[in-house]
Amino acid sequence: MQPTATVLVYSDDSNTREQVRLAAGRRPAPDVPFVEFLECATPAAVLRELDRGGVDVCVLDGEAVPMGGMGMCRQIKDEVFNCPPVLLLIGRPQDAWLATWSRADAAVTLPVEPVEFASALASLLRQGRLQSA
Repeated sequence: MQPTATVLVYSDDSNTREQVRLAAGRRPAPDVPFVEFLECATPAAVLRELDRGGVDVCVLDGEAVPMGGMGMCRQIKDEVFNCPPVLLLIGRPQDAWLATWSRADAAVTLPVEPVEFASALASLLRQGRLQSA
């Protein structure tokens, strides 16, 4: 059995969650594990899943309602012990400074561009794998 990585995807928009799944595919790069997606539409669901553990990377939608991914990122970086790396989906390239404020590990713009997204996700999966080794 091959190892898998769990990717939590937070967005209130099911279309955005689908874009993330399609852009990443089953394996965003040949040198990272296959991915399984854990979808969350509310901030409470994100916190519940992170409390359970086993999440390797979080993908947070900066445009989510009622709590945007930037605020969610800052909260989990403050409150979750050994918080997994976070990939933030931002509305405009000019919002990159806000991603830095939220302490996101990486950011890509919406709509999701598959090559850019898969590359950023694979990089965070590699980073997580190196930290746990």
